[in-house]
Amino acid sequence: MHMMRRIASAFTTVLLLAPAIAHAEWHQREEAIMGTRVAVELWHEDAGVATDAIDAVMAEMHRIDELMSHYKPDSQLSRINRDAATMPVKVDRELAGLIARALEFSELSGGAFDITYASVGYLYDYRERRHPSEDQIKAALPAIGWRHVVVDLEASTVRYLQPGVRIDLGGIAKGYAVDSAVQILRARGITNATVTAGGDSRILGDRRGRPWVVGIRHPDDPGRVIARIPLADAAISTSGDYERYFDEGGVRYHHIIDPHTGRSPVGVRSVTVIGPEAILTEGLTKSVFVMGPERGLALIESQEDVDAVIVTSDGHVLYSKGLAPP
Repeated sequence: MHMMRRIASAFTTVLLLAPAIAHAEWHQREEAIMGTRVAVELWHEDAGVATDAIDAVMAEMHRIDELMSHYKPDSQLSRINRDAATMPVKVDRELAGLIARALEFSELSGGAFDITYASVGYLYDYRERRHPSEDQIKAALPAIGWRHVVVDLEASTVRYLQPGVRIDLGGIAKGYAVDSAVQILRARGITNATVTAGGDSRILGDRRGRPWVVGIRHPDDPGRVIARIPLADAAISTSGDYERYFDEGGVRYHHIIDPHTGRSPVGVRSVTVIGPEAILTEGLTKSVFVMGPERGLALIESQEDVDAVIVTSDGHVLYSKGLAPP
């Protein structure tokens, strides 16, 4: 099992907080940032140090949101979407680097992961239960294609090769933010913590001698857990068709879009990926979701130190080799 370094014992995965012994040294906070729930829990003997560390994490989450949100008209990402089809757009090196990383995921997944999905994705409104017509999808689909995006890391610019292209970093930005937050905690001497943003979590150390137990929820019942995975020093991400969606005419329209069709993929209900970094696990959950169970598991098995759990549309639970029950 290539995940034994992180999995603390056999199956004993919402982050399920195993009932913690009440100690004053554990500190936690939740805030709504990046359009999702951000939660931090960490251990430190000094309450002041703990509070400052959590403050720094939340400030980092807000900073990344301001830089990368497509909802904020003044963000650099919004400026890219507005101007990059007509000229190279100068951005922070951090943002240029993250977009370049996203393009690497596109190449790795054969285009299953593609931040230009937003060229069609913006036509969906899950709160208003609105989806594009066949004609709208057909008109917008040519703008999807990760090769339409050119990043010049030396000049720190981004440009689009054709009009109509939009990008959305929602499939990778939360994982990036979680990893950045863990780096901040490490720099402050924190050795035991978890940071969660939506479905993406990063675990630093263990729970003071015990693993953190992470639960994978049932796609149709948030009160049911289909698997529990004890982890330490790991990242874990879950993407499901139950996060942002609406049903109409027997079709579920959800927030994961297949870049090849401009529509929500079928065949998978949820994907959970465990690995060393949240940016990796988040990107892979979207890739596997679009690729489907067979090709998705093949992608997971090709990656070092990565495992996955897939719930298919017919209710089967599939495990990569490193997690397969005996």
